[in-house]
Amino acid sequence: MAMINCRHFSGYKPCPKNSECDSSCAQKDVPACSVLIVHLGALGAVVRSTSLLKAIKRKYPGSMITWVTDAPAHHLLKNHPALDRVLTTSEADLLQLSALEFEVGFVIDKSLKACGVVKRTQVDQIYGFTVQGSNGAIMPATDAAQELWELGLDNHKKFFVNQKPETQLMIEALELGEYQRDDYWLPLTESEDREARRRKDMWLAENNKSLVIGLNTGCSPVIPYKKLTVDYHRLLIERIQAKFPYAEIVLLGGPEDTIRNGLIQEGYSVISSETESGLRDGLISVAACDVVVTGDSLGMHMAISQKKQVVAWFGPTCAHEIDIYDRGFKLMTKSPCSPCWKRTCEKAIMCYDQVSLEEVIDALESCCANRLSGRSTALNPAP
Repeated sequence: MAMINCRHFSGYKPCPKNSECDSSCAQKDVPACSVLIVHLGALGAVVRSTSLLKAIKRKYPGSMITWVTDAPAHHLLKNHPALDRVLTTSEADLLQLSALEFEVGFVIDKSLKACGVVKRTQVDQIYGFTVQGSNGAIMPATDAAQELWELGLDNHKKFFVNQKPETQLMIEALELGEYQRDDYWLPLTESEDREARRRKDMWLAENNKSLVIGLNTGCSPVIPYKKLTVDYHRLLIERIQAKFPYAEIVLLGGPEDTIRNGLIQEGYSVISSETESGLRDGLISVAACDVVVTGDSLGMHMAISQKKQVVAWFGPTCAHEIDIYDRGFKLMTKSPCSPCWKRTCEKAIMCYDQVSLEEVIDALESCCANRLSGRSTALNPAP
């Protein structure tokens, strides 16, 4: 009899693992439980939440995991070895979700939309966040999520009292056991890994260099002040080329950065990576770098996920919420009003104008030395 409860059984086409579907199949894999993850949020936050997957697998071994996210984040999660199904919030995908049942659900976003996604299916136990149906207020699903929930309501606590990274706060809020500082888990496929190696070799060969420094130049339009100016990037290029003649500089970014990267690159011998080929291609370019200089953005989270040496600067957002796993440095703006999380600002001197170029160069010097010597941890790692 067909193994209808096997992870690989679809019921409408032959099994890709074995032509004979019965109890004798060596590839048989019956899930111990079904888990739903709902994280729709910002692209970088979705990348960061891959750090949860190993903890989920520890607490729920043999689980079958479905992750629901907003497009285009699903491209980042496709082919992930820990995920059995990745769905978006399109109506077609939500129809699929409505046919499924889950024993455990993790709602990571504090949003009505995420809670609404859960309403489209059946979940026995929800962790993270839920909604007060009468007025639409977001509430902790269990007492464990109280701390993370309160940080969203109190700027003083969020900015100055809390010292836990978001990765730890999520583990605790979702009741996933003792925090073990699991790294991001966003592997390349074999073909992507080959392309990253080919791309790096090509970049290094172009000017006979020995190391690649990636400058991630952009950020989400939600908080546009998380990126340095064109002029700052051009000055940074001059300093890098003078200080690190053995390094090739590659500009990183997405479609919104294409024109801007052209302005940054003009007149300099630097490489501008492809910006129009999608999120996975951007991840490949990040993986081809040795060190990445970036603001608090998707590019930063990609660099962390690929275990790069990272020089990350922070202005509007909270540096203590980010764990770079001792692979680089977190640099703070000198702006006295940082962090603020404001989406608009009218100040004459912006926080990105108050990032020390000397601190960036000093951090780069340590990170480059680490890569050239084969060390993975910074000489003076960020807290």
